[in-house]
Amino acid sequence: MKRPLDRPQSIGPHIRMLLPTLTPLETSVVETALGQPGFSEGTALRDLAQAAGVSEPMVVKVAKKLGFNGFREFRTALVLYNALPGSDLHRELAPEDTSSEITRKVFDTSIQAVQETLAILDMEAFDRAVGLIHGARQRDLYGIGGSAQIARDVAHKLLRIGVRASVFDDAHMMLMSAALLGDGDVAIAFSHSGTTTAVIEPLQLARRRGVRTIVITNYAGSPLAEAADVVLCSTAQGSPLLGENAAARIAQLVICDALFAAIAQRDLPQAERNLNATMGAVSARRQVK
Repeated sequence: MKRPLDRPQSIGPHIRMLLPTLTPLETSVVETALGQPGFSEGTALRDLAQAAGVSEPMVVKVAKKLGFNGFREFRTALVLYNALPGSDLHRELAPEDTSSEITRKVFDTSIQAVQETLAILDMEAFDRAVGLIHGARQRDLYGIGGSAQIARDVAHKLLRIGVRASVFDDAHMMLMSAALLGDGDVAIAFSHSGTTTAVIEPLQLARRRGVRTIVITNYAGSPLAEAADVVLCSTAQGSPLLGENAAARIAQLVICDALFAAIAQRDLPQAERNLNATMGAVSARRQVK
């Protein structure tokens, strides 16, 4: 993965992805830096440490855990990111907001999530995921709640081009699925937080059985990501009301659309034949005026 400063738009998402790897005290350093008014190149290490209630070495430690050389590079990165157009798009809903303002905030949040996800997308990991899914004997998809809906969307798209996949959204069924997978199969797990036990356990089981595992999540340092051969990360900023799940779901769907297109490209003539066949099979179910 490229260093954070290589692409300023990736700085915010890069930091958010790694938050699960930090302790609560370390997280407070990041939150203080992000929320400190007037944070700039002139902000001293001492000032940030005092504001966060930690030692100066702790601030340096956090900066290095996030992939920076030290505090100065961490400070420069945040200043660069905050100066980007649209970095302040993420705003909370207010009681006085009009429908137009609410719509704009929701759309802006989702657009930003998609743009920042593209900025951090690991293309080497993406290509590996495409190859594993395309060449798999069996493809089992795991997800709970909203993540299960993403899994179903992926399975639906793949079926349209003749690539079969099974979706499991029950904890027991996922474990049963994982217990039957083997060499040549792939397990794909979807989880925004990457901390859902019901999804982590079957993925770990699948991996112990020699199955290749793919994860789509919002956090690269999550327990679910640790059980994966390939990790594809979406990113979205948190918000008490708007939340990050909704925007991250949009970003994850776009990642899956890109996977679908790349898988279809592996054998485009066959994909087009299967697409015509599946479209033709359901065409009679559509009303014609």
